[in-house]
Amino acid sequence: MRRYRYVVFVLGAVILSGCRPKVDYLPGGNVQTGTASWYGGEFHGKKTSSREVYDMNDLTAAHNTLPLGTFVAVTNLDNGQSVVVRINDRGPFVKNRVIDLSYAAARALDMIGTGTAPVRIEVLADISPPLAALRFSVQTGSFIQRSNAEAMRKDLARQFADVYVSTFETARQVYYRVRVRAKDRETAETLSRRLMEKGYIAIIFEEQ
Repeated sequence: MRRYRYVVFVLGAVILSGCRPKVDYLPGGNVQTGTASWYGGEFHGKKTSSREVYDMNDLTAAHNTLPLGTFVAVTNLDNGQSVVVRINDRGPFVKNRVIDLSYAAARALDMIGTGTAPVRIEVLADISPPLAALRFSVQTGSFIQRSNAEAMRKDLARQFADVYVSTFETARQVYYRVRVRAKDRETAETLSRRLMEKGYIAIIFEEQ
C-alpha cells in the first residue's frame, strides 16, 4: 500500500479493533460497565466533536461509540451515586476507559478526587435521538494538501464504493478529509475493520 504523509485531525474516535467495548444498540437495553474518567478546565471553552463548546459545568460526556446526542445514566459503582449526561464529544483516548465525564458530572458522582471510578452506563433510549436519523462515514485521513487527499481517495476508490473528500476549515487552516460513506453504524464498523486491516487509520463519524 502507498504510504502518505498526512495530518490526522481527530474530531472522532480512533476505532481500535479488539479493544473497543461492545455496545448493542437496542432501545432501552444498552448497558456497559468499565472505568470512567473526567476532563475539566484544560478543555473548557473549546469545541467538542459535536462542534458544541465544551462547558465543564454542564452535564455532558465523551464516548467513543455512542451516537452524539445520546443521553445516558452513569452510576458510580463504588458509591451508588448516579447522574444523567448527554454525549457530545469523543473520548476517552486512554486504553481501558469507557467514558470521559465533564467536571460537573464527575462532581455529581463524587469522583473528582480519585480521577477515575468504576461505572455502569445505561442508554436512555426514550430521550435520545433515533439511530435512523444519523448518517455515518469512516474517515481514513486528514490532509492540509488537497492533492494528498485526492491521491488517497483514488486508491480507496479502487476497493471501496462512495469515497469522497470533505473539507473542514478552522481560523488558520483548511483540512481535506478522506471518508467512505456507510449506510448505518454496523456497516461503518465493518468498513473500519477492513480499512485497518489494510493499514489505514479508521475513524467513525456520525451526523444528525
